[in-house]
Amino acid sequence: MDILNWDDVDPARHPFAWDEAEDARLRSLVREWVPPVLSGRVGWWQGERWCESQVDAVLRERYGTWSWGWSWCCFHGGPIGSWVSWPPSSVTTPDETAERVVAALLEWREWLERTAQRFAELAPPPEASPEDRSWHLDRACVRLVTHALDSGADNAWIGQTSIVLRWFLTSTGMDGAAAELAVERAIGGRFRSWVQPERTLIESVGEDLAVGLTGCAPYQDHRERAALEDLHDRY
Repeated sequence: MDILNWDDVDPARHPFAWDEAEDARLRSLVREWVPPVLSGRVGWWQGERWCESQVDAVLRERYGTWSWGWSWCCFHGGPIGSWVSWPPSSVTTPDETAERVVAALLEWREWLERTAQRFAELAPPPEASPEDRSWHLDRACVRLVTHALDSGADNAWIGQTSIVLRWFLTSTGMDGAAAELAVERAIGGRFRSWVQPERTLIESVGEDLAVGLTGCAPYQDHRERAALEDLHDRY
């Protein structure tokens, strides 16, 4: 899938209203695209893949660009557990398929809103000095890597991590190309698929990102920021 910019998926820019009537309408639209006979493994899931592509078009037309990740399942590095896109085993009966589409769309929206909240909590204050900005960027990187790991993403969690970090930096006003380069330089192949990174490695990546962007090492005495530390920690 093509990776969008944060502005394309930011919940603040893309309002979303959901009620029983909208739920019923979407289920009705999805059921129309479920093939009466499924292809399965023998047919290389052609019917199921076609169905998913049609549903994707329906969602994008009805809700806009933010719905992009509704099928970004955890087996492919995404945060979605309600839908399995490959093999497309979530396409079964019309009612079951519609149920999974609705669940996946709402799960994606909830993840976007939670991600946006994390961005707001972790963003450096506009008036921050280079040293303070470095501290905020270091902490943000560490916690957003954890955010990706906690999403349920499988072996491809590294891709989600890079996307989320890039989105975070652009949400603070950084140019997209510069954000992508900064993230690549900080991570630089140091994470591995199927391997849970050590806390020390995550913190090293966070410090490298912060230093690379500010030229300052993160301030080490966190006592005066104890409240922020408590807010940002997942434990």
